[in-house]
Order: sequence, then structure tokens, then C-alpha cells
Amino acid sequence: IIRVQSPEGVKRITATKREMVETFLKKVAKEFGFRNNGFSVYTNRNRTGEITALPNKSLSVLKIGHGDMLFLYPLSPAGSSSETMDTSVSQGLRPVGAPQVVEDEIDQYLSKQDGKIYRNRDQQLCHHSPLGKCVHCVPLEPFDEDYLNHLEPPVKHMSFHAYIRKLTGGADKGKFVALENISCKIKSGCEGHPPWPEGICTKCQPSAITLNRQKYRHVDNIMFENHTIADRFLDFWRKTGNQHLGYLYGRYTEHKDIPLGIRAEVAAIYEPPQIGTQNSLEILEDPKAEVVDEIAAKLGLRKVGWIFTDLVSEDTRKGTVRYSRNKDTHYLSAEECITAGYFQNQQPNICRLSPDGHFGSKFVTVVATGGPDNQVHFEGYQVSNQCMALVRDECLLPCRDVPELGYVKESSSEQYVPDVFYKDIDKFGNEITQLARPLPVEYLIIDITTTFPKDPVYTFSISQNPFPIENRDVLGETQDFHSLATYLSQNTSSIFLDIISDFHLLLFLVTNEVMPLRDSISLLLEAVRTKNEELAQTWKKSEQWATIEQLCSTVGVQISGLQEYGAMGGSPHAASAAIWACQHCTYMNQPGTDHCEMCSLPRT
Repeated sequence: IIRVQSPEGVKRITATKREMVETFLKKVAKEFGFRNNGFSVYTNRNRTGEITALPNKSLSVLKIGHGDMLFLYPLSPAGSSSETMDTSVSQGLRPVGAPQVVEDEIDQYLSKQDGKIYRNRDQQLCHHSPLGKCVHCVPLEPFDEDYLNHLEPPVKHMSFHAYIRKLTGGADKGKFVALENISCKIKSGCEGHPPWPEGICTKCQPSAITLNRQKYRHVDNIMFENHTIADRFLDFWRKTGNQHLGYLYGRYTEHKDIPLGIRAEVAAIYEPPQIGTQNSLEILEDPKAEVVDEIAAKLGLRKVGWIFTDLVSEDTRKGTVRYSRNKDTHYLSAEECITAGYFQNQQPNICRLSPDGHFGSKFVTVVATGGPDNQVHFEGYQVSNQCMALVRDECLLPCRDVPELGYVKESSSEQYVPDVFYKDIDKFGNEITQLARPLPVEYLIIDITTTFPKDPVYTFSISQNPFPIENRDVLGETQDFHSLATYLSQNTSSIFLDIISDFHLLLFLVTNEVMPLRDSISLLLEAVRTKNEELAQTWKKSEQWATIEQLCSTVGVQISGLQEYGAMGGSPHAASAAIWACQHCTYMNQPGTDHCEMCSLPRT
């Protein structure tokens, strides 16, 4: 019996001493399922002493006897994971066969940083030479809990990359690290028993979950570039009293206040179709969602989170709001935690250390609510990876009358739900374990500091009379060519890039039904992204912008750019003979008509 070890495991091949090598290799190929010469066999682990199928050579000539170990390596492309065989590491402890993924730019950048916390020489405690180091001045690791706890304010959660450094530190250098995603579903493919609910075994049964406070967070800070972004979003609540929701678009950058930290910078807020009341929000299906993500990507932005209001006016004369979210009530309700978990599952964090290629999420949640001073505050949160798993596998439900409590479903004939526990302190001060029915959602929440910079940053220009925000028809603020013409006529800037650099205006140019510019706006988006006035002027001379100006002229608002269009070959008087938009129903009518073909009202 000769043992043959491969990346798939060890198999035993029966042979005789006088058996020819060629016959033995055919047995090996049949046992491992290889065709032709798709493998090589060596006598040593370091790929020396290759056994070749030479004629008239037996195993005894090669001094291969009973109980010997041979090593098989498949012939695969250079650098693949199957070429490396290390029997000292269990296949279940490392992400074998993990997909080759490309992490976010910020993750690639932080993975190359030192991350250590350097300290100056202490004049009282350090008694060594200037070039020496001692316990009082040696650099600290980025995951040092004492250092994080002594920051002002104290940091309860280390950064995700500091957590990775903690796992990959030590003598093994992360050889055993595999960030496994939690699964609450029965493993498929178990043939030893009938499927659920008739049968289940320890191999396919998901493990019970004990909820713990997550020690790390994927995002350490949320920063709005300027106050105007938040003020324009809050204007909807100020004018209607109804709650509102939006998606945050921005970028991930380094947060230098925390070792290896990540900051979500918000550059714009997109408001999807929704129905809001004073105490509820309903998100409607958005047919433009894919286009918005595409335009944002061309502007160098991505969807980094969502924001919603929970505001109740307390004194309209003072402009104060009610302080309703605190330690005595709740910070996030169970329903909001489930919604945040749903969004985070839609935006997974690409991670090379996970067998699935993703782990956790950088998607953040921001709540605009009343603070202790009865002013509007912005509070940032994420939900833990455990909460994401419970939401993804449809195990968590909200409670009807108690917003701070969730409820883990019970197993049924349609779905098996693992037991979920959390630890609490009883009235005698003892730590006890309780079943999560119900479940305090504070075990699922990770708080994130939300800030505004001292020196405002402007990815998009700010105007005294900004272009209307999308999906605000209930306020009478519509996006059409009349509002575009009004915006262009009231904008006093002489720089075209400043005029056109408005996130909501760019979305309108791409998504309007009369003259969509989805296929011809890339040059303008590149100009806005790089703040290049020459590129913007080049696009301004295009036929698309000339058509936009002509459409604006049909609504009766004169803008300066129309004269430039006339110089390009058109006529300033062409507007009177062009199609025109009805002021009442916005229908685009053919030239030469005095009444709207849709509503029959006269042209104004």
C-alpha cells in the first residue's frame, strides 16, 4: 500500500513491488479522477524526485515500498492556490478556493499602511538613549484597547483593518484567518436523512447564535462635506412636517483620528420616490435607481448609506424639536435595524480574507432627530454582521408596540430557525443567558460619529437659487425645462462648470423623458469630476446642449446661452418656431400652435 497525498487529501493505492511505474501512475490517475497527464507525482514534498512513466521501470527500482508517501500536484496555471500544499494547516481554517476579488481602493491603501501608533520619548519614565525604546515609548498596535479607551471621546470599536491586523499578527501571520459569514440556513446536500421538516442532523443544522457586541466597525466616521447638503434635505420636513428619506452618495477615505480608520464622506443626497407622513415612511420602487448609480460612478461617487428624519416640532417659535431618541427609549427601532440590515446586505464589503469574497458592509445609516438641546442632530449607525445574517435569512421580526425590541422567529415546517441568545444581568447581578424572544436591538447596533468639517468641501457648486431636488412634486417643486430655464436665468456665475455642477441637475439631464442625455453626457461628467472648465466648455458647444437651450426657450424664460446657440448656426428667432411646453400640463406641443393639444388651454 502506497500513500499518495494531494491538495484534495490522502488516498491509498494498492500495488506490488514488481509493478511497472506506468501501470502505477494509471492507477493514481483513475483514483484521483485525472485524465491523461494532468498531474505530477514526486517522492519529496518540495517537488523533487519526480516519478515519470519510463518503460521497463518497476517500483522496486525507484525504491518505493509499502507505506511510503508520495506527493501529487495537479498541473495548473502558475500562482494558483492548488499548487501550494501545506498539510500543517487544516483546509477548514483558511479560505481555500476563495474567489479572487478586488477590494475597494481605501481597503487596498490601508492594507499597505504601517498602522502603528508612534509615541514620543517620555522625559520622566524613559531612561535610555535617544535611539532606544522601552515599554513607555515603543509603538503601539492599532488595536490597542487602552489607547482607544483613553482617546477623547473614547472609542468603543476598533477599525476593521485594525481588527484584521489583530487576527493576522503573531507567529502564524494570519495563516489560520478566515472571516466566515454567519449562516442561519440548513446546509444543502445532506443525504443521510429526509429534508426538513422530516429530518435534520448536526452536519446540516446551523449553529446557535449568541449575540455579542461587535468589537470592530467597518466605518469609523461619517462626514457631510458641508451644511448645505443636510439643510436642503431637511427643507422637506420644514415645509411639510412629514418624515423624509434619502440615499447618501459620496466616497470612502482615510479617517486619521482612529488608527487605520475609514470615513464615509457624503457629497450628495438622492431622494427616491416615497410616501411620507408625520410618523411613517414607505419607499416606492425607483425606476431610475440604476441610472443614478451609473451617473454617480462616473462622478467618482458611490452609494455609501441612507438617511431619514425622525423629527417632531416642539416649539415653532423657537425652532426646537423633541428629544425622543435616548437611552430611556431607543436609538434605532427594530424595524429600522431590519431595514439597515437589508441595505447592508445589498452593499457587501469586498474582502479577500473571506471564502465568500465579502464580509460585512460599509453602508451606513444616518438619523436626523432631536438632540439633548432640542436641536436637530445627525446620528450615525450600522448594524452588526450578526444582525445582517438574521435579516438576510429572514429570521428577525419587529415587535408591534415596542420599537426597541425585535423578535426571532420560531421554526416552522417551511423554515428552520436556529436558537438565538443574548446575555443579560438579572436583579441579583448575575450574568444570565436568555432566548432572543424578544430581543433588545441594542445588541445589534454600532454607533458611528457623524460630523461636519470646519472648512467646508464642495464637490458640487452651491447656488443661491439651486435646481429643484427630484421627487418633490408634493411641494410643487418639479424638475422640468421650465425649472431648468429659471435656474439658468437666475444663475449669475460666468463659469459654465459652476452652473452645471449640480448633482440633481445632472440627474435631470440624464433621466428626463424629453431629451435624455445618458449616452452623450460622459464628457460633462468627467469635467465635473475633475473640475475641468475646458472640458465643460467643449461639451457646451455640442448639439445636445444647444437642443437643451432651445427646449428651455420654449417655456418663455430668456437665458444668455441662447445667443451662443444662434452663433452656432441656429437662429435666435428659432425659438418661436420650435416646440413649446404647456405651462399647465407640461405637454410638449408642435410649433405653430396656440393651444395645448393635451389640455386645450391657450399658450401663455
